[in-house]
Formats: sequence, structure tokens, C-alpha cells
Amino acid sequence: MTDLAPLTALGAAAPRSAAFGALTLAENADLGLASLAQRRGAPVPVPMGLALPGPGLWHAGNGLAAFWTGPGQWMIEAPGRAAEDFAAALKRAAPEASVTEQTDGFCAFEIASSAGPAPIVALLEKLVNLDAGAFGPGSATRTGFEHMSIFVIRRAEDRLAVLGMRSAAGSIWHALETAARRLEEMPT
Repeated sequence: MTDLAPLTALGAAAPRSAAFGALTLAENADLGLASLAQRRGAPVPVPMGLALPGPGLWHAGNGLAAFWTGPGQWMIEAPGRAAEDFAAALKRAAPEASVTEQTDGFCAFEIASSAGPAPIVALLEKLVNLDAGAFGPGSATRTGFEHMSIFVIRRAEDRLAVLGMRSAAGSIWHALETAARRLEEMPT
């Protein structure tokens, strides 16, 4: 009988992490994800007591987080719940909505700065075509990144998350690592 072992999106037994000066990149293999869509004529759901954000926003509360993905649509994040059937729990909490499991279709990378917001802003300016100064805490959007499409979430002044398709995890990591390394090597 074959012994199966779970692998992270980057193909290892444990999540990858690397530091580049003030920036730390970390694969978040424990993030449970499910998409939630409001059905026509139904009220906006409040799953597990979480208020769902409007366009361009991210909101955390009650052990969950959500970001807007389109009219009447959100991605719900469940930290530490990737190994369970989070979508089923979300469906029970929001029976009037359509819920789809997304955990295994996406990869998530968390970026933290030990030197305040400046390194996060500099990284954003190198990576994506966003107004980094206006993309403050609680902001979330889908944008182009290299040859891919990703979600970028500003979790706090000094924290950023990048979510992309799991099949592109290696490419996303490479681009993040390259940009962080270049920032580290820049003279101050």
C-alpha cells in the first residue's frame, strides 16, 4: 500500500520561509479558503458573524477573514483550517449562499516587515501595478503579477499576503523572492 504524505503548494513536506533584510516571506499552507456567493434575492450573508467587506476591501473577525472578489462574491479565509472541510462548515453557517471549496486550488504567501511599512510599500511598487501609497491596511484586490493573476491583501501596515493559483506557486515564490532579494541588495 502506498504511503501518501501531504505536500505544500511548493512541493515540500513543510512550508517554505526565507528572510531578505527586513522582509520575511512565508508559505501559508494552513490557510483554508472557500468562495461564497450571494444568491439572487437573498440578503448579504454574515457567515459565522463575519461582516463581509465591499469592493477593494479585506476584513478579519471571529477567527476568519474575507475579501471582495466581485459583486455579491467573496473569498473567505480560515487561518489554520486547511486540513478540515472548511467549505462545509461555511455552508452550514451561510445556507442561503453558494459555497465552493478553494483551499487546494490556491497557494498563499505571507510577507512581513520587521522595519515598518516602508519595505512592504517598496515591495508592492516592484511587484504590481497598484498605487502602493493608497493600498493601505484592509485593502485587497486582484491584479496582474508577472504572467499571472493574483490576489494581494494588505493585512496590516507591515504585512502583506499574496494568493495565487496553486499550479503557479513556484513562479509566484520565485518572483517574490527575486523582488525581495533586489530590495535587500539596494543601497539605503
